[in-house]
Amino acid sequence: MKLMIASDIHGSAYYCGKMINAYKEEKADKLLLLGDLLYHGPRNDLPKDYDPKKVINMLNDIADEILCVRGNCEAEVDQMVLKFPIMAEYCILYLHNRMVFATHGHKYNEENPPSLKKGDILLNGHTHIPKFTKHENYYYINPGSVSIPKGGSNNGYIVLENGEFIWKDFDGNCSYLARNNLV
Repeated sequence: MKLMIASDIHGSAYYCGKMINAYKEEKADKLLLLGDLLYHGPRNDLPKDYDPKKVINMLNDIADEILCVRGNCEAEVDQMVLKFPIMAEYCILYLHNRMVFATHGHKYNEENPPSLKKGDILLNGHTHIPKFTKHENYYYINPGSVSIPKGGSNNGYIVLENGEFIWKDFDGNCSYLARNNLV
């Protein structure tokens, strides 16, 4: 299974379109969104082409292909307009013999990880900075932000296929975050 992982769209129709185009070009089986879909939040400037209503329509068009967790900018009213579940605080996936704990990152994160076994993966967005860190007991992976990258990073996402996490930006640049099942 090929999975595309993205976070922090923040209502940008421009970057949501780029993300969906990348998803189609990647030919991924599912799109895992790590929250903050529609609103920019009080700490962020408005992203390019801020249009939450348009983003709603764009995401609803591929609703059956989306897995999603709740970000700190999501509200119950957002669930009323989106045709896929967005209110779960986390999602647990299995990658071979590793648990992947996917969440937004405002509650569970690199400084406050959930209970993880040695070799498990904590996957979250929220910081808007792509990152891969091998900790003593777990791996931390962050795709950065689709629309409002920070820390000098580019707008981007992650592709997970055959046990490899590959970070990509919308200009075609990529870097391997983890290869060969995180060996």
